[in-house]
Amino acid sequence: MTNEPRFLAPATARNRGPILEVLRRVLPASGRVLEIAAGTGDHAVHFAGSLPGLDWRPTEADPRMLPEIDARRLASGLANLRDARLLAIEAPDWAARAGIAEPPLDAIAAINMVHIAPWMATEHLFAGASDALAPNGVLFLYGPYRRGGSHTAPSNEQFDALLRCHDPAWGVRDLEAVTRLGEAGGLILEEIIEMPSNNLSLVFRRA
Repeated sequence: MTNEPRFLAPATARNRGPILEVLRRVLPASGRVLEIAAGTGDHAVHFAGSLPGLDWRPTEADPRMLPEIDARRLASGLANLRDARLLAIEAPDWAARAGIAEPPLDAIAAINMVHIAPWMATEHLFAGASDALAPNGVLFLYGPYRRGGSHTAPSNEQFDALLRCHDPAWGVRDLEAVTRLGEAGGLILEEIIEMPSNNLSLVFRRA
């Protein structure tokens, strides 16, 4: 394991404040939160440090990032931030296979994941969240979305083109399609929050 973090995440430094404002309001004061696609772990450290009543559990599909997340966790000294675990959303039953569904989770957070993954991963995310979340549990998503079949800003359209150039399976998703996935699994879109840089925070709640 590396002793110090190696990667910088400037976008995380810019958006973590506005995201935290939303999380303070929509997450419970205490409980278990699973973060999917935790990346460098910057969000995990910031949110766990700012929300001490929550047991924050970062996961990441890229095994190369696990030492990075844990280096930040160790440097933070936070008792409520768990060690990073490898988790890929490769099947609808990912929560059960990963051994994280019992007891039920109070919240799941996936920040900048939906557009940087194949659409099937989003389908699996909702299927697993429906099983893993406690009643009234929250699925929090953050990132750019199309609304009514159109991009919300030219910068998002350009970003979408870059994503699809990198991987044709990636791309900015339609908000309406994501909402339908939630409804199919008993996760109701409770709130849409406009965020800086033409992003959205989506708050789904398990009925």
